[in-house]
Parts: sequence; structure tokens; C-alpha cells
Amino acid sequence: MKTILYLPLSLTPRVSLCLTMNKPKKAVHVEQSTSFDRFGHGILTETEKLFQKRFSYTKPPDNEWQLPDPNQVFISDHKEFSSLVALKESLNEVKNRLSDKRLDEWHQHTSFTNKAGKIIAHLKKSVNAELCTQAWCKFHEILCSFPLLPCEALENGELNSIHLCEAPGAFIASLNHYLKSHRVPCDWNWVANTLNPYHEANDTLMVIMDDRLIANTLYRWYFGPENTGDVMTLGHLTGLQHLISNMATVHLVTSDGSFDCQGNPGEQEALVSSLHYCETVTALMTLSPGGSFVLKMFTLFEHRSVNLLFLLNCSFEEVHVFKPATSKAGNSEVYVVCLHYLGKEAIHLVLSKMMQSFGKDMVEKALFPQRVIPESFLKVHEECCLFFHRHQTETILENLRLFEGMSEVECAKLNALRDCAVEVFLQRYQVKPIARSDWLVKKPQAGYSMNSKWYGQRNKYFCTYNERKLMESLSWEDKVAKGCLDVWADQHSLDNVGKGSILKGAPYTLDWRQWYILEGRRLPRVTCSPFCEGEALKSLNEALEKSLIALAGVGTVTRLMEQECPSCFDPPGSFIFAELADLMKELEEDSGEDSPSQPKCFVVGFPSFCDGESQNNLDVKLLEGAPLSTFRCSLLHDGEPKYQQQFLGHLLQVFPQLQKGDALVLPILSCCTRFMAGLVFVLHSCFRCLSFACPTSSRPLGTSAALLCVGYRGLPDPVIQYLQQLNERMRTLLESNSPQQVLQFVPMETLLTGWLLEFLWDLNTAIAKRQLHLIIQTEQRPRV
Repeated sequence: MKTILYLPLSLTPRVSLCLTMNKPKKAVHVEQSTSFDRFGHGILTETEKLFQKRFSYTKPPDNEWQLPDPNQVFISDHKEFSSLVALKESLNEVKNRLSDKRLDEWHQHTSFTNKAGKIIAHLKKSVNAELCTQAWCKFHEILCSFPLLPCEALENGELNSIHLCEAPGAFIASLNHYLKSHRVPCDWNWVANTLNPYHEANDTLMVIMDDRLIANTLYRWYFGPENTGDVMTLGHLTGLQHLISNMATVHLVTSDGSFDCQGNPGEQEALVSSLHYCETVTALMTLSPGGSFVLKMFTLFEHRSVNLLFLLNCSFEEVHVFKPATSKAGNSEVYVVCLHYLGKEAIHLVLSKMMQSFGKDMVEKALFPQRVIPESFLKVHEECCLFFHRHQTETILENLRLFEGMSEVECAKLNALRDCAVEVFLQRYQVKPIARSDWLVKKPQAGYSMNSKWYGQRNKYFCTYNERKLMESLSWEDKVAKGCLDVWADQHSLDNVGKGSILKGAPYTLDWRQWYILEGRRLPRVTCSPFCEGEALKSLNEALEKSLIALAGVGTVTRLMEQECPSCFDPPGSFIFAELADLMKELEEDSGEDSPSQPKCFVVGFPSFCDGESQNNLDVKLLEGAPLSTFRCSLLHDGEPKYQQQFLGHLLQVFPQLQKGDALVLPILSCCTRFMAGLVFVLHSCFRCLSFACPTSSRPLGTSAALLCVGYRGLPDPVIQYLQQLNERMRTLLESNSPQQVLQFVPMETLLTGWLLEFLWDLNTAIAKRQLHLIIQTEQRPRV
């Protein structure tokens, strides 16, 4: 595990006063000044209501709200509260009226009817906000509405914060903007967590792939001992506690976690309840007395939510539920803002019991029995639920009405409301601009954003909820029969896809001293990669798991594999050598130097490639060894440790034999993992040019690409020694049948920079589409 060093962000000189701006904010009434005269009283009044969706839990004077005896924890079954169940059913009845609406059309409609819809765009232009997203605006509202930053932190001049489930980092960027624009006098240390967007086994539906901040501040992000970033594992919590042990005081914890519940929106609250539980326990275990906690939740009807809110009310002096104006009014999202933590010592008996039930598979028992929740609390909580239920249902019904048709008068009114909301936001929260030099990332050096082909690839649904549920209910065979997968089946390879993908560059100065070996649990499958088009990888995995080829026996697979696609181009070995010769000639012409001798072409682990045919006058040398082409495409793709170790072993075998100007050809399954991307980076560093040939086979599940490396220019001895040590470590793990594997050895900051990222994207996407095409073509043929 790599150690994170906390680097303070020095701001202005310290002062000893608790800033007045951090005192509790009263509701601000926007006066009818000149700037608001054009809107009129009605528009202004309706706009102000957007900023008043706040409910505070008022504790009874007799201190009745106390945690029960620890012996009462996790002993009873969940028992729902009938009045809250009725509210849930009422809300779902309204939501169900959206089931037949096309998601793209409905999203476009609600984007227009969103009264706060212009705020983000205005802030981007007017205040130079970094990573200005909806989350940025929401957290800025919270910061300006509640005294989140304890006076102690401001008086001592040091602020320490933890941000859970934080990707892409908008809360952090918003807090930075607040501190810099208000000249808050403190040194700020922060650490963040999120599902690791680079971990190959993470679910792409759960992961936020926008890494503009993450890739450029990686040393501040903690992904846990297994490198997944899963906050719902006890190992992550204990590791985080150890990591922050050098923070004297943790003043603020935020948690903005959720995941895609589009498949079952009516049960969103229940689906995310275990995540909220783990986020809360993590906050209570890491936060210092007097600190603040912000937790994103949704509806609060379930027994689990009632218990969680009761726990928080017993753990903090103040608890508020807040829906920012910039949170879409038609969704269930709210933020629970907890102020002045009593400290874990005050609740340690219950907290220790909660630690025993930490994780995805929580015990199915209720945290507290229904009978121990005071009636006075239930009454206040029901008022809270009614308050937000009313606001949400009113918005949905209004959007449904306007969806049927909107008059010019209604359009004009909405536009006025949207313009007014911008003015109210700016005046209410006094948002000020900051200089780019005050950003967390002044100039991005790494990340998905460096790859122009990534934009627009995130999976989006453009169908109705009912249509999506129907698609989910179809078997693989039904999808093939109904033509749902024809988009892949029709993509025939008419030429070498890799012909136009050439990775050139000046020699890297390999900073191998900064490299480190990162180990984690063996990958069960590869579902997530920054180096491949997500939809292609997802569809290929479904094919590999559910298709006839995947489910059939070895003999059936062999017979099916012999049926080639007649419409696809299948280049012979001579074609690949011709491509190689052209690249070598082009490099020679670019350099203007004649080679002192004819370069050699080494072919590694690819015996079928050299069949004695014309090799374009190249001096071809076939290296003996375990053929890499025997590995087949599977759900692990290139994540199989044995494949990775053999690939590295072949490189170590060939490096001593290579002379300046030589070429190298290797078969490659894919390059979706960080480990294999690291090896391609090494090749990029020691060859003048990389390209690939795809396809090289018409057989589904076989090797479908060859990596072409041209113009060897040498590799420093320390790098070769490092790779030898890496190879030994991998061999040891394999021979001991260890549950661990090497996940990475070149820092992600390096792999996510330059043209390498686009080259890997082209390579992996071509391979995934090719394999998917062949599998579906085989499935569509008549069975014999």
C-alpha cells in the first residue's frame, strides 16, 4: 500500500477569531433591490421557496432522545412504521407515472423546468469555479447555510477533512473555492475516498469515471488495502483510521455516496441503506469531538433510515435535513447535516456493536427495535418526511402537467424563475471568483480527460423505464434472435483496424525510482478499464458469460470456432510483416539515417505467425517459449496472472537480444489492466514506434491482435533489473497459489498521460469489438 503524504494548502495568515461567516445562517430574505425589480414580487417569492427546503430536528427539553442499551442492538427484526410506509407508497404511485416516458425526452424536459438550471453555467463563467458541477453548487449551498467548519479549526488555523464517496471531487473543489474566496485563514489537509475508477473489477455502473481531479491529486486518495476504494469493507475503515492518525483533529467528514438505481427506482432507499450505514460508521469512527458530518440520503421512510437518523440525533448536538436549491426538485436527494459531534467515546458501546456488523452483508436485524425509538422522535421524523414528500410530489406532478404541453406564458415564467434563481443564489451566498492559481489542479497532467475519445462514452439509457426492464428480462438467445445485438454483428473487419493507430514519440526519461509494486486480491474478472470503450467491454463480457460459445463444452467450442466470418478480412502473416516493413521504412526516412545493418524482427510467443511464407525480406527470428497465443479471451481478458507473467517473461527473454533499430512482434489478448498497460508503456519507452494489427484471427475467443514494435532504442539496465524483480515476485505469487496478484507497477499518473492513453483505447476497443462481432456472428448461424 502506498503511503499518502498530507501536503497543507497554505492560505492566508492565521487569526484567532472564529469568522462570523461561519456562524449559523438565518433565512435570508432577498429585498426588492433594483436588480430584482424586473422579476416582480410573485417570481421572487416563488424563487425564494427553492432555498427554503430545510428541516431541523428539535430535541425535547427532557433529553429523552438517548441511545438504547447496547444489548438492544441488532436483536430485532425490521418493523416498518405504517405512516411512513403510506408515504412511500404515495410517492411511488406518483413516480410510476414516469415509467412510460423516454428517459432522454424526460431529462430534457426536466432540465428546462429546473428552476435552478442556469446557476451552474453562470458560476462557470462568473466565478471561475473549478470542477463546477451540480455537486459543487450543492455543497456550496451547504457550506454557506450551516456552520460546518468548527470554530476550533479556524482559531487554530488548521482544517482537516475527509471526503467519502467523493468522485469526481466536486465537494473538495467547492470547499477549496469557499476557503480561498473568503480568505479563510487556515492550512487545509484533506484525504478522499471513492470507488477506484482504475480498478479492473469495479462495476462501471457504480464507478464515476470522471477523474479530472483524482488523476492529478492521486496521493490524496485512499482506495484501501484491496485498492478497490470500497468504503463498505472493514479493511478500508481500519486502513483509513491508520492513514489519518497524523491528523490531530478531523473537523469535517462528507459522504456523497450513491449508485445507479434506475433498474429499481422505487426501492432506492432500501438499496443504498447498507452504504449509508457504512458511511455513517466510518464518519463516527474518524470524526473528532465538535466536528461536522454531511451525509447524502434519499427518502427517509424505511426502518433503517429511522434508526440511522435517531443514531445521528443522539450523536450530534444538531441534525438538519437540507435539500439545496441546485438539487433537482423532482428527485429524492437530501443532505443530512450533523453539527457538533459528541465524540465516539459518548457512543462507544453502540458503535462497537455496529463495527461488528460492518460491510455489504449487514445482519438482517434492525439496528434498534422499533419499541425503543421515542414517540417524540417519530413525530418529528414523520414531519420531516411529510415536508420533503410534499415538495417532491408537487414538483413531479407539475413536470408531468407541463410535459403534456407548455404555453408561451408558462415558458416565459419558467425563464424568469431560472434567471431570478441565479440572482438569488449569488446574493444569498455571496459567491466570489478565485484565480486559476488558487485551483487544486492548475494544469491537468493526467486523466481520462486527456483522452478525447472518452467523452460521451459513459453508458446512458435512451429508452423508457418499461423498455429497459423488458431488455433486462431477455435472455442472451432472445437478444440475438430479436436483433438487439446487430450493432456489433454488422461491424465486419474490412482492413487492419490498427493501421492508422501509430504511437510515436521521443524517448522517455524513465523515472523508474518512482515506480512501486501494488498488489491486491486476484481479479475475478475485468469489468472496468480506463483503456477501453466501456460499452464494448460490457457487451463482450455479457457475451463471454452467456453466449453458446461460453456455455458449450470444449468440443462444441472448437467446432464453432472453425466457422469463420466470410465477410471479415483475415490477414495472413505476410500481411503483418508487410505492415511492419512499411513502418520500419517510414522511421528510417524520418530519421534520415541509413541503418548500419539490416534490422532483425523478433517474433515472440506466436509460432503460427511464421509459416515460411514471404516475410518481406525481413530477417525474422522466432523465439522459443510458451506460446502466448494459447491463452483465450475470457472474463479475465488480460488479467490472468499467468498470462501477465509469461508476457513479461518473454519481454525479459528478448530484451538482451535486441539491437538498435530492431523490431518486435507479440500476440496480445488485450491491454485492459494497469499491469499490461505498464508493459506497453515500457515498450513505448524503448521503441520509436508502436502499432497493432487487428484482426489476426477469425476465430472467436482466440488471440485477435498483434503488437508491432519498431525501432528499438535501448532500455536502461536498472529498468531491466526492476522488471526481473517484478517477474520473480509474480512467479512467487503464482507458485504459492497466493490469493494476491500484482495489479500495477507503473504509477497511474504516468499511464494516464500523453498519446499512450489513446493508443491503448484504440487497441482494446478494436479487440473487444472484434471478439464480440465473431461471437454474435457464430450465435446467429443456424445450429447444425
